[in-house]
Amino acid sequence: DFPCHNQRLRNESIRCWSNIPFITVPLSRAHGKSFAHRSELKHAKRIVVKLGSAVVTRGDECGLALGRLASIVEQVSMLQNQGREMMIVTSGAVAFGKQRLRHEILLSQSVRQALHSGQSQLKDVAIPVLEARACAAAGQSGLMALYEAMFTQYSICAAQILVTNLDFHDEQKRRNLNGTLHELLRMNIVPIINTNDAVVPPPEPNSDLQGVNVGKVISVKDNDSLAARLAVEMKTDLLIVLSDVEGLFDNPPGSDDAKLIDIFYPGDQQSVTFGTKSRVGMGGMEAKVKAALWALQGGTSVVIANGTHPKISGHVITDIVEGKKVGTFFSEVKPAGPTVEQQAEMARAGGRTLAALQPEQRAEIIYRLADLLTDQREEILLANKRDLEEAESKGRLALPLLKRLSLSTSKLNSLAIGLRQIAASSQDSVGRVIRRTRIAKDLDLEQVTVPIGVLLVIFESRPDCLPQVSALAIASGNGLLLKGGKEAAQSNQILHHLTQEALSIHGVRDAVQLVNTREEVEDLCRLDKLIDLIIPRGSSQLVRNIQKAAKGIPVMGHSEGICHVYVDTDASVEKVTRIIRDSKCEYPAACNALETLLIHRDLLRTPLFDQIIDMLRVEQVKIHAGPKFASYLTFSPSEVKSLRTEYGDLECCIEVVDSVQEAVEHIHKYGSSHTDVIITENEKTAEFFLQHVDSACVFWNASTRFSDGYRFGLGAEVGISTSRIHARGPVGIEGLLTTKWLLRGDNHIVSDFSEHGSMKYLHESLPLPQRNTN
Repeated sequence: DFPCHNQRLRNESIRCWSNIPFITVPLSRAHGKSFAHRSELKHAKRIVVKLGSAVVTRGDECGLALGRLASIVEQVSMLQNQGREMMIVTSGAVAFGKQRLRHEILLSQSVRQALHSGQSQLKDVAIPVLEARACAAAGQSGLMALYEAMFTQYSICAAQILVTNLDFHDEQKRRNLNGTLHELLRMNIVPIINTNDAVVPPPEPNSDLQGVNVGKVISVKDNDSLAARLAVEMKTDLLIVLSDVEGLFDNPPGSDDAKLIDIFYPGDQQSVTFGTKSRVGMGGMEAKVKAALWALQGGTSVVIANGTHPKISGHVITDIVEGKKVGTFFSEVKPAGPTVEQQAEMARAGGRTLAALQPEQRAEIIYRLADLLTDQREEILLANKRDLEEAESKGRLALPLLKRLSLSTSKLNSLAIGLRQIAASSQDSVGRVIRRTRIAKDLDLEQVTVPIGVLLVIFESRPDCLPQVSALAIASGNGLLLKGGKEAAQSNQILHHLTQEALSIHGVRDAVQLVNTREEVEDLCRLDKLIDLIIPRGSSQLVRNIQKAAKGIPVMGHSEGICHVYVDTDASVEKVTRIIRDSKCEYPAACNALETLLIHRDLLRTPLFDQIIDMLRVEQVKIHAGPKFASYLTFSPSEVKSLRTEYGDLECCIEVVDSVQEAVEHIHKYGSSHTDVIITENEKTAEFFLQHVDSACVFWNASTRFSDGYRFGLGAEVGISTSRIHARGPVGIEGLLTTKWLLRGDNHIVSDFSEHGSMKYLHESLPLPQRNTN
């Protein structure tokens, strides 16, 4: 930090911010490093928001975009009220002044014309070209009044500061400006800064952005350079530059091959093709990049983003501060590995190569992975032990989640068995003909199975998920992105390494990618051009969050596992307690565990009912009473708060129903379409239940825990789906395939099939090729 200039200042009582006297912040000083990752932006305390002309003004360039401006003020106010120190560098005075002057000129000329002609009829009035300085002078007061009115709605005071280039080159003026800004921030006031366009001189020709060295002078010739200069002067943590483009692109924005650059590093200018300037404003994108790099080397993080897009502008500033993938983030730290976008492209290319392999080759990869799970058992368990020790030391996982995280020799052996099942059953998956039709003579149509494309599977805690899902993706010829929880990082790393080792035997190592970067799940859900299907594996909250965050990408999964067991009047005494115990107590954290027990009213106060209650007490299951069950009891357990509760622990709800029809109605009203069970010896009642319950899995006299891909003989599952389309229940290979149509003709055209044409449609079904059942 720069010392005070003289002894007098040292001896005086000077109000300070961060132990820095307000008037002694130098142009070039040792500043803290900028943030290396987007996820760190949430820690930004001092933020400058630069509003470009295209953001503030309307499309006709006359007047302000009031709705957009109101939204920006709301976001800035929200962040200010969180305790951050917000500053705004704004354009708009010229546009606002142009609107006001045009109105005045029109009014003035119309009145003179009417007086001169003696008529009130108006003729076309020619408006002269308005000089920018005059417009700025006319518009600055109105622009500030508008900001003040908007910020007042959030009980925030704003202050206007007009600057020119000379205010930064004159040492005394620069110190005065610096002190003023610090004092305003100390008083929780939002400074609104603008170049004083009414008197601004032209930029000095030899003091423009010379390179990107922070020691060089930066000329304030537009609001981009002004914002960068202020950000460095004020030791700002973050500079957000809003314009009318999404950020930086590797090709001109709008061209077919243009891709948004998520992270931009110093020295990457060669990878960018700069387009034209925005429709208004002084600085184009090249000027923004130079200003951003200057600020970055001064220790300020920078994001360039779109402030005009109607779908995102309402939360673009807060999204950036929350670390979401918006715009282009400038960073000095280049990651060692590929970006997640590059990983998705690698997975797609690898998946297509994988799909083109022979079925035997894909099976060979899975068999090899199964062997590696047992051959490298010690290495896997050692990595898992480190994950468990770290989770236990930090105390961040509940006991059920620790159980999910834990691997064992028996788990690995079961995994290997399941993978071999997948390999054996996958021989006839991709490219299988499921329909053949002769459309006309020599015109045959086939519908064949093909991979969905690139899958994103997000899973929590359970590292055994990784080889299971990988094997299913390999068998179905899909590219795969895996995003595991941090708690299983080391287990996932070794399992992914073994998966890639198995893939390497046929040169498709890149088909399965493990996302190790700091991307948040919500950011991954935005990659709709790279990912074809998202499959969440984890808590109901995780699934709901992903379903909410997915932007144009289908999500296959279940948000909750509210599974019911209905005990009918004709239930077998021997079967009831066994099935209920297994459904609730064998693994209560599983999504297919019993959560609500429905009991026929006639079974109350019977020995069977007492046996059920005694068994639950012995197993230490906490019971909650449904409303009807509570009404039958003098002293009852705590009444349930909601009949739509997934406990995920040794807890369950008991409710009473009058009939199998009422049980079905209860399940439809409160269930989650996951897995529901009836226990009865009455076949007619059982069939009614099986046919009428509209869930993905419906069982008779069997535990809810059978709802599982491995137990269904699928080898494994990517998840359980309660969707109404595509796959339902445990999803194996078949659920990861879609179809395409192949039409083979010989010079056929549609007009030949018209009323007077020479061809007729046959639409004959043809026999299917014999499937490989080995």
